[in-house]
This record gives sequence, structure tokens and C-alpha cells, in this order.
Amino acid sequence: MNQDRYGVSIPDGSELITKGIVAAIADGISSSEVSQQASSTAITSFIDDYYATPDSWSVNTAASRVLQSINAWLYGLSRNSEYRYDPDKGYICTFSGLVLKADKAYLFHAGDSRIYRVSNPALEQLTTDHLQSDSEQDSYLTRAMGLEQQLHCETRNLEIKVGDTFLLTTDGVYDFLSPEQISELVNAQPDLQQAAEQLVDRALKAGSDDNLTVQIIRIEQLPAQGEAQLQSQAAQLPLPPALEPGMAFDGFDILRQLYASSRSHVFLAKDRDSGELVALKTLSTELEDDPEAIDRFLMEDWIAHRLDNVHCLKAIDNTRQRQYLYTVTEYIEGQTLTQWMHDNPEPSLNEVRRIVEQIGNGLQAMHRKEMIHQDIRPDNILLDKSGTVKIIDFGSTRIAGIAELGTETQLILGTAQFTAPEYFLGYEGSTQSDIFSLGVLTYHLLSHSLPYGTKVSRAYNVAAQRKLSYQSLLGENPKIPFWVDDTLRKAVHVQPHRRYQEVAEFLYDLSHPNRAFVNKARPPLMERDPVLFWKCLSLGLLAIIIYQQLMSI
Repeated sequence: MNQDRYGVSIPDGSELITKGIVAAIADGISSSEVSQQASSTAITSFIDDYYATPDSWSVNTAASRVLQSINAWLYGLSRNSEYRYDPDKGYICTFSGLVLKADKAYLFHAGDSRIYRVSNPALEQLTTDHLQSDSEQDSYLTRAMGLEQQLHCETRNLEIKVGDTFLLTTDGVYDFLSPEQISELVNAQPDLQQAAEQLVDRALKAGSDDNLTVQIIRIEQLPAQGEAQLQSQAAQLPLPPALEPGMAFDGFDILRQLYASSRSHVFLAKDRDSGELVALKTLSTELEDDPEAIDRFLMEDWIAHRLDNVHCLKAIDNTRQRQYLYTVTEYIEGQTLTQWMHDNPEPSLNEVRRIVEQIGNGLQAMHRKEMIHQDIRPDNILLDKSGTVKIIDFGSTRIAGIAELGTETQLILGTAQFTAPEYFLGYEGSTQSDIFSLGVLTYHLLSHSLPYGTKVSRAYNVAAQRKLSYQSLLGENPKIPFWVDDTLRKAVHVQPHRRYQEVAEFLYDLSHPNRAFVNKARPPLMERDPVLFWKCLSLGLLAIIIYQQLMSI
């Protein structure tokens, strides 16, 4: 079983300038039967996702965030598998990555694979072995991809020059060859492919019984000064000028404005090269000096590029070099869920189910990517002419493993009336937080009301949240089956651990009577709906009074 993986990408065109060249190597832990999957995921995802990050992100920001996201994914795989109680058998691998951009090399490292700079007569080891020894024979990794919930990644930046040679390798090679032997062979062999093969051959002859992988990279040319300046400018893209219908902008024709808010503006535009209609989004000029808002705006674009689901808005790749800060997505001709509710004030339960199931499918795609949406509400849902439902805004999305954007305190980025109670206590969101919002949205579609009124956003402590009382949907819409009301009651429970753990569970119970709800003794009407109880009681008393008066005549 080969648990080593490596990858390299030398892009064409503007990406070579804005993102640079990437090389990476990974080695799965020998005690695991699945670590080759971890090393394969680490290499493939790092290269793909790094190039999907916004051009205006620095190398350190882009690579670090991508690695944190991959680490969270691998850690989650181990936690949700049979290996959750055995850290020596999970989805764990070492990782050493090298990004060459302009006149600098950026190193990212965790574990005991290595990156060297080849010198004469020896090697310069640029990375640290994150290894702890219990004895002369036994040792274990202290840092690795997927080992812990939070990745502690070693980073380093170096100036590079023409003639510099870098070597990436796993322990199957360097454990059996001295630094002098490696340096001598590489310096003596101008053909780097032959040098790599000779290193592997020598390590095998020296007794190596491990997987053996070597990458050698030599700097033959650096970007011209003008290209280096262009890279620097890409990290500080200006906001576009005020866009108006009829304008030509960065290869697009602006047709009309679709949406405007205090945060952003969205325009219908036509790509001059392809003729494709797209939605072009710009940040509000009022936020041009707000680094947190800009960061969230860029993160939203990156998230859209990483999602591939029919119920999530699709990002459009821009083949041209951008001169301004904006994002491009598919154009969807349709209406927001808010408008749909105005046009359909009394939807059937089945209509609501069809909409909620599609939103739920989009959320599940996000949750599989360790993403929490955090702002599910009618204005962020779009229905096209065929009835397909899409989540269209990722500006508040949180990615597991990536440090929160903004200030040190937990920001409430969603809309208060659909936001889960734990946010108001200062806690981080979870998949259960999105389930709460989806439950509230479902309740709202069926009743035009909210399960706790507006009290959730005013409950800033545990005591206040304990006083929150679910308002039965049956009082608003008596045609709803009682088990659907119980499904919503569970989905929007104040305590996250008492909600559904997965979106799929909520969607299933929304269409199939849950035996736990059907078989349980129904609580008296006074508990289920006090208002309806007193209305019925008053009506009964009135009927008795009228009857007595009629009998006395």
C-alpha cells in the first residue's frame, strides 16, 4: 500500500502571476489502513482549493485557510468512523507544501515529511520534524493533518533567486541517505527527473522498506518586475466605480440592477466574450474601509466556488484578470422566497415541503463541506421559473477549522428572527443552528408567524431562554397534522442538543409521521395552545348561558 502522495501545479495565464506555482507532498501514517486516502485528499484538495481562493488574498491567508478546512474535513471523517477512539488509525497524514510566487517561497508544513533547500556540500532543512520519541524505536507525530480538530501548521517565507533548488521528500528517502549524499547527487545531476530516480534507487539499496517519494524543483527564471508589481496590486484590488445600466465594466455590459442593500449591490450583466448572462455583485462603497466586510465578501466568493449542488448558487469562473473587487455568479431568473410568500399567502403543506426539502438539500451539501450557513431566511432563498430552489447568499457562512472572521467576540451575522438562540449567548454556530433556522423558516411559511415570536433575539442569557415557550403551529393553522407540529417543535428547540442532529432527519419527519410523536399521549389543549383553549372554553360557557336563558323563557 502506497501511503505517499505528491502534486504540482504550474498554471497558465494570470493564475501564474496572481497565485504562483504549488508543489506538495504527503505521507499517511503507517498504523492506519485509510491514511492513503487522507494524503490523497490533502494533496488534491490543497491544490484545487488554493487556486479557487480570491486573487486578492495573500498566499499565507489562502493556503492557511485551505489547510484548516481540509484538516477539519479529515478530522471529521475520523470522528464519524470506526476509528474515532483510536487516533493511530484515522485519516491522518503529514503535509509539506511549497508555493512559489513572484520572488518568494512560502512553506506550509505539519508532520515529518521534509522540505530542503539544496546547497553545496550539504542540505538546508527548511522544515521541522514534528515528531516525539518514546524510546529509540517508538515515536509519534505531534502535528499532522487530521490529527487534531485545530491544525497547528508551521509556516515560513523565503526570498528566492535563480538557481535555487528545493527538494521535498518523505522519510522513506531521508532516513536512509545522509544530507551530503542527497546534496552531492542533486548538484551533480542536471536532469532533475533522473536525480529523483537515483535518490530513490540509492535509498532502496540502503535498506529502505517504506514508500519513497521525491520532488525536486529548480528556479530557472523569476517573474519580470512588472509582473511582480501586478501581483502586489492584486492583493489590494479597489472597489468598482458606481455601476449604472448601459456601462461597460471589466469585460461585462451592465444591464440593470437586481438588488441593493447596505452591504452589497447586485447587477444583471452580460459577459462580452461568452454572451452569458451573469449576476455581478459589488461591495457597498460604505464598506471599502472595513477589512472584516471585505474579508467576508471574498470568503463568500470562495465558498460559492467550492459548492457543487443544484440548490446552492453557482460561482462563475472569470478567465480575465480582474481590475476591481467583485464576484460573478450564475443569473437565476425568478423570485425570492419573500416575494413567493406574498404571492402565495396560504400555501399547502406539500408546497412548503417541496421548498423546504430543496433548501435542506442545499444545506446538507454545505454541512458535508464543514460549512454552517448561519443566515437562512426568505430573502436568501430564490425560486426559479421551473420551481428549483437555491440558497443565494453565503456572506455569513462559517467554515469549520478556519478562525472566525471579524472581532474576537462572536458576531451575529444572520437575521435576528431566524437566528438560533445559542448565538445570542455568544456561542459558535453548528449544524443544529442551521436546522433551527430551517425549522423557523418552515413554521413561517405555514403560518406567517414565528415559533417564539420576537423573544429569541431578546434572550441574552440562559434564564431568559428557559422562559421561551414554543407557540404551537396548530393555533395558527389547525389543518396541520399534529405530528408535523411536533417535528417543528423539535427542530426549533431552544437547546441545540435536543434538536435534530442532521438536516435529513428533519426533512424525513416533515413528510413521514414519526412514531415517537404519533404514539405519545397528546397533551391537553391547554398545554398545546393556551389561547385556543381559552377561546374554546369561553365559547362553551357562552353556549351554556344562551341555552339556560332559552330554557327559562
